[in-house]
Amino acid sequence: MIVYWFIFAFPVFAALYPLRTHQSLRRIIWTLFGAALTLLIGFRFEVGGDWRSYFQFYSRIENMSIRQVLSEKDIGYSILNWLVGQIGGEIYLVNLICGLIVVTGVISFSRRQPLPWLSIVVSVPYMIIVVAMGYTRQSAAMGFELLALVALMDARIQRFFALVVCGALFHKSAIVLLPLAVLSHRKKRIWTFFWIVVTSTVFGLVILIEYYEGLWLNYVVEKMVSEGGPVRIAMNAVPALLLLIYHKKLTLEESERRLWLWIALFSLACIPLVSSASTAVDRVALYFMPIQLYVFSRIHRIFGSPIFKTLAVVCVVLAYSMVQWVWLNYASHAFAWLPYQFYPFVTLF
Repeated sequence: MIVYWFIFAFPVFAALYPLRTHQSLRRIIWTLFGAALTLLIGFRFEVGGDWRSYFQFYSRIENMSIRQVLSEKDIGYSILNWLVGQIGGEIYLVNLICGLIVVTGVISFSRRQPLPWLSIVVSVPYMIIVVAMGYTRQSAAMGFELLALVALMDARIQRFFALVVCGALFHKSAIVLLPLAVLSHRKKRIWTFFWIVVTSTVFGLVILIEYYEGLWLNYVVEKMVSEGGPVRIAMNAVPALLLLIYHKKLTLEESERRLWLWIALFSLACIPLVSSASTAVDRVALYFMPIQLYVFSRIHRIFGSPIFKTLAVVCVVLAYSMVQWVWLNYASHAFAWLPYQFYPFVTLF
């Protein structure tokens, strides 16, 4: 458990006591922190609820022909496993590459925020510890999503589409993000209405597919994913409401504001759906989690007084420290993450 709190404590310190350092030194600190996260994600041993399923999948696919591999679901992840098997690698190399993708996404996205280390604080309890160290395919998809959102905020539409497609190759549910490009930039009402319909249709189809289809062996743990679904959706709903209320203070750019207002609306739309299809909605709602990073890393903008700005940052830190503490101590499946073990020093922690 100490490893998880170390991952959390460093960005907390950096968020509460920002250092005035040269840009090159800041870049080195970010690189070292990202490298540490990637190694901890990649070389974890028997950590995460899906560990056995992924290990069995790797053992099965490394001896397949390329034609058989291409017939597998989530072809990007399947090809990655097959390539690692062909060069004599192990599951740790697969996890390391996927860890690099998600860490690159989290850091790239966070560094675009006004309080980047606070964004990292928000990401650690669930996005890093639970998703990145538990649900490898979807964590890679989320990493591509975060990079895609950065591209979209820069109005680089083609790059956004390419990154979302890359994410969908690792977990097809990421395809729900594609309509955001049009929704966040189109101004004509008829086009907005058209893409609302398209978005709703795609979103609904993915929910139906994810809910009724037995997706590979990993989803024997489906119940585990669903148990905390309402809580995780509520965690998205809080920043979504704050964004709807204070969007002019939180977001200065009009095009960027439109993007996050849509994400806020989709986050709130998950609330009535979770009771009827909790597992499916929970999986899709993971892609709306960046709203937590986005809103809480600029929560200080709501207040005018420096004291209240500081208090707002402290409240975010306390809230997410409580999230991590409750999850590690009371989540019914936290045992799959405890104790943290690092390959090959499996008894180190």
